[in-house]
Amino acid sequence: MGGDDAPAAPTAGALQALGEFDIDLTLVGPASAIERELDRLRASTRPRIVDAPDVIDMGESPVHAVRAKKQSSMVIGMELIARGEADAFVSAGNTGAAMAAAVFGLKRIAGIDRPALAVPFPTRDGACLLLDIGANADARAQDLVQFALMGTVYAERVLGIPHPRVGLLNIGEEESKGSLVVQEAHQKLRSAPLHFIGNVEGKDITAGVADVVVMDGFVGNVLIKFAEGVTGAFIGVIRSELRSNVLTSLLALGLRPAFARVRRRTDYAEWGGAPLLGVNGIVIIGHGRSNPRAVRSAIRVAAEAVKQDVVGRIREGIPSTAGNRSG
Repeated sequence: MGGDDAPAAPTAGALQALGEFDIDLTLVGPASAIERELDRLRASTRPRIVDAPDVIDMGESPVHAVRAKKQSSMVIGMELIARGEADAFVSAGNTGAAMAAAVFGLKRIAGIDRPALAVPFPTRDGACLLLDIGANADARAQDLVQFALMGTVYAERVLGIPHPRVGLLNIGEEESKGSLVVQEAHQKLRSAPLHFIGNVEGKDITAGVADVVVMDGFVGNVLIKFAEGVTGAFIGVIRSELRSNVLTSLLALGLRPAFARVRRRTDYAEWGGAPLLGVNGIVIIGHGRSNPRAVRSAIRVAAEAVKQDVVGRIREGIPSTAGNRSG
């Protein structure tokens, strides 16, 4: 029931994924609403349905909603993972509620203080992984190190990037730049068991200088939403200019295949969703406006994360950060 076009988009996207990928699929939500949607889509294959009559709205207080609505799809979905009845959970609903339900229901991986939301971000030659993009408005130096370790595992295992280069987002390349927290994180990252390349600036992200870029969730969330706005505005300006006269309109026809490729590289629907790294289970949180293709992509990402044992790999890598408390 999560997202701007629920339950239509999640159900349609789930059916697409079921037809393309080797997965067992469970739809969690009000059973009657799911059945109606499956009937409307004339689904030939009926996935398993687990009834969850409570619905957490996008504007609700996350922690309060999770505690009050025990029969919501988010709470029940996390319980399925905890009981071993599911390997991953995908939602395009209330992000804060999904994170709260994951922490309450799955607990943190031992050694992880704070889970982080990660998202692949298009670069000149491919993509890099940004984290945290909103799970933690504030972060300590040790949190940023943990983000880097988890991001390295995910970049290797799911994005297929060998020996990922890790950068720390800062206002300058010099070690002395940035807040005291960022300066401390820089020193800790230099001795961490990963390929740390130092500080990177905002302009370096799209240039592909690093494969994993770490930051606190306040900066990360502003960065992602600003990028969405810039991309939309840029595409709008190009479309307007190309339609300004007959000559440019004809040129636009010839450039249509190139524009389609650019759109695919920058479209959130192709990337699917943001993994919540640091909890004992695969949790993928999609964009609130996810369409069926975005839901299908999010399920693909979840399946790949399960296949590559991302949670197990993070568990293996975290003990090297001595002194962290268990989750």
